[in-house]
Amino acid sequence: MSHPELPRREFLKMLAATFSASSIDWNALPINTFTRSADTDYDVIIIGAGLGGLSCGAAFARQGFKPLVIEQHDKPGGYATAFRRPGGFLFDVSLHSTTVGERNGIYNLIQGFPEITDVEFLMHPTLLRSVFPEHDFTIAQRNPEAYIQQLSRVFPDEKDGIAGLFDDMKGLSADIGRLSSARGQVDMSRFPADFPFLFKLNQKTWGEMVDARITNQKLKAIVSAQWGYYGLPPSKLSCFYYAMPFMGYLTHGGFYPKGRSQTISNALSTYITQHGGTVLLKTKVRKIVVKDRTATGVVTNKGKTYTARAVVSNANPFDTFHTMMDKKELLTDYEAQWQKYSVSLSCFQVFLGLKEDLVRKHGIADSEIFIETSYDLEESYRGAVAADVEHGGVGVTLYDAINPDYSPKGKNTINLLTLQGYGPWETFEKDYFAGRKSEYNRAKKKMAEVLIQKAEKSILPGLSKAIEVCEIGTPLTNLRYTGNYRGAIYGWDQTVTNSGSNRVGHSTPVKNLYLAGAWSKPGHGYGAVIPSGLQCFGEIVSKW
Repeated sequence: MSHPELPRREFLKMLAATFSASSIDWNALPINTFTRSADTDYDVIIIGAGLGGLSCGAAFARQGFKPLVIEQHDKPGGYATAFRRPGGFLFDVSLHSTTVGERNGIYNLIQGFPEITDVEFLMHPTLLRSVFPEHDFTIAQRNPEAYIQQLSRVFPDEKDGIAGLFDDMKGLSADIGRLSSARGQVDMSRFPADFPFLFKLNQKTWGEMVDARITNQKLKAIVSAQWGYYGLPPSKLSCFYYAMPFMGYLTHGGFYPKGRSQTISNALSTYITQHGGTVLLKTKVRKIVVKDRTATGVVTNKGKTYTARAVVSNANPFDTFHTMMDKKELLTDYEAQWQKYSVSLSCFQVFLGLKEDLVRKHGIADSEIFIETSYDLEESYRGAVAADVEHGGVGVTLYDAINPDYSPKGKNTINLLTLQGYGPWETFEKDYFAGRKSEYNRAKKKMAEVLIQKAEKSILPGLSKAIEVCEIGTPLTNLRYTGNYRGAIYGWDQTVTNSGSNRVGHSTPVKNLYLAGAWSKPGHGYGAVIPSGLQCFGEIVSKW
């Protein structure tokens, strides 16, 4: 069905503007020529050192501006961080797979920052594996045709539909590539002819895109197995936010950094400081200073005031406008937009350090594995919202299958992850932050045992007996360390009415106050939040 909230022509105009923003030539943007009057005076203050904030700060620093990045945690990165536990285990908080650029035969090109060369990425041995009750598919790296043939062999009656679905994804990618290259110079009267796939698929969900080509319910679930990457089931997820990343992974491959996601964050943080900027850790912004509806600086929890020409919030908008700003500065009309948006799910994770090398023992060649207990992904989503781990799916990342040196010799480092709503954990919130965690600990341990049993039964026999270290993270853990509203891991949900050009932008009604990161354009994921910071930088300096 078509979504009538936005007139088609207006939607297509905004769509053109959205995708052309990704083609900005950053090296053509201004070099700083301004002088500052005091040590507390900066060109820009960035609240939060997630990847969106770090990329924004690094872009300013590269162009000779003086950014200040303020982060409450003791390390930069937000979700792109790592933590140590006894036994030699170093766990990645969130990253499982991402895309990266290649130069001179080495995969180390972070989008927007060709000068950063010290973060090398390794390709997953296979792109991913999806395990369903009656089907087990392994997808090869950078070979979409092989995947099409694999699906067609198992579902021969759907051969034409499978080909059609992948043609739609390829066509959509090509259309967006051309639109980006056009840099906004588009003849809207010719849009349907020049960009036929964009025209056909605008305002469609991924479910609608699949339904138009495929009738077999099991096949629909299999081609949608990566829905957990994007946080919504097919019926709710914008087709752009499934088709584009999925086609990108199929074509260009999935990668993981040698030194965990923390190396990406550290590289951006170091780049900022080496180019004259400042990254201030273990410091929280208490207040955004606003005078005459213009942001002029911030006050920290340590009572220090910093001033700047612009303030960028890499924090969630709820804290930005409710906690860090005076009530009199709240913007009712602007915030009213949020009422039609939904906050993404959080997640429940089990970080396992094994005293035995089960990956090699069982000869497992896959590193990214999705396990579903049924073909009803809508039911899986409802289970995630309710924290029903008995009936939901689980993602398993076997890092040692990517890099043999990832864990101490003879051991494994494993991550089990399932999406979860914040609601079931809200009952523990008050006690959790007061240090009373006995009931909370019992609940999370019980859930962890269920996920461990699922992984053991499906792919890793002997898992439960091989555990040396078990660390469990819940939505409350996410809230505690990142401050993200309700522990959200994807910001706003990528619905049809809240993706692409419809998404909350970088500018706000408060002059000189901007947003960057997962809660802004283009959305969540490592491959989106770094461009978000770059786009925000470009938007600010274009006004300067």
